[in-house]
Amino acid sequence: MKTLVLGLGNPILSDDAVGLRIAQGLKQETPAQDVIGTSEAGLALLDYAVGYDRLVIIDSIMTEKGRPGELYKLELEDLKPGTSLPSSHGVDIATVFTLGEKLGYPVPRQIAIYAVEIADNTTFAEKCTREVEERIPFIVRQIAEEERL
Repeated sequence: MKTLVLGLGNPILSDDAVGLRIAQGLKQETPAQDVIGTSEAGLALLDYAVGYDRLVIIDSIMTEKGRPGELYKLELEDLKPGTSLPSSHGVDIATVFTLGEKLGYPVPRQIAIYAVEIADNTTFAEKCTREVEERIPFIVRQIAEEERL
């Protein structure tokens, strides 16, 4: 089964880079695995995922009750596609893959989404906050084991 690990985030916005940092860790841990980090979003994600059987997405999330560094696992079915007409910039992940499938793209059949709770996604910094940074090695191992990478 051809698998892609796709880390998402902005490398200069503190915790927003956590998906990229975890993807880097997974690439070091499992060098034969296809791993890509990107700041792209929306429909551009199809360019990376087309042709893979399985996709593992890693991104950041801010909830009201979560603790920084907490890891959530979601399936595409957990996310409801947007109900309004999408713009080329603001398309959510569920809509991207639903649209890709309807347009006949060979999108992955299995998609796992890992979201890491963050504390700060607005400060310009090349490092994550301490709480998030300390959890990255643990999260790398957890995803590698759970996804059998």
